[in-house]
Amino acid sequence: MDHAERLAPFRTEAAAFEKAVRRALDLGEPVPAVPSCPGWTVADLVRHLGGVHRYLAHVLRERLTAPPDPAGLTLPEVPGDPDGLTDWFAQGARDLAELFQELGPDTAVWTWSVEQTAGFWLRMQLIELAVHRWDAESATGTPGRLAPDMAADAVTQTIEVMAPARRGWQQAPPGTGERYRFRRTDGPESWTVVFSGDQVLLEPASTLPADVEASGTASELALFLWRRLPPTALQVTGDAALLPYWFTLVPPV
Repeated sequence: MDHAERLAPFRTEAAAFEKAVRRALDLGEPVPAVPSCPGWTVADLVRHLGGVHRYLAHVLRERLTAPPDPAGLTLPEVPGDPDGLTDWFAQGARDLAELFQELGPDTAVWTWSVEQTAGFWLRMQLIELAVHRWDAESATGTPGRLAPDMAADAVTQTIEVMAPARRGWQQAPPGTGERYRFRRTDGPESWTVVFSGDQVLLEPASTLPADVEASGTASELALFLWRRLPPTALQVTGDAALLPYWFTLVPPV
């Protein structure tokens, strides 16, 4: 997926998140809990995502090339009523989408990654928005899957970008050659990942034996890597005990 291909799904996922939130908040008090985010209610989820969108809008609007100083960052007050809170989220998502469209993928801005572009943030935020839409839907029913192409991109992004970053942010044990394979059942892709010391190595089109192989749809694989689905949601061959060990090698934030 490229920058232009991500813009429409970003807006679609924002609308789906808004719909799920309105359905949950219309139930009244107590605000429904989010099963996939322990300790959070739907209102907490909205405040989190809406705050992230406004933070990034500030980074993009000001073309910042260093992290903003929290002392100088003033975000609008978050409404307390359900309709106001949902409208607040929706406006922030629209503003962020317009900035992504205006700037294009190559505008230089600060990110926490090696890639310092606006395109990085659209890719990251589309994935985060889709996962949190799934979270919001799970609060009141059965959540819909992630779109296949976006989910496959999320698997790649999680392995190439998130896994090395999380290992750097947290105290992760060194890899000892563990080889994981994630195989997509609704498309041709597979991802083979080797942990070697501090490195996370993606082996394209590898045919070497894996210690453990997990198969599922692109959506299932992405949601597993984001700790939304358990290992039992996937078809596993090889050393099944190694699959949950992924989250020791790639500690959650």
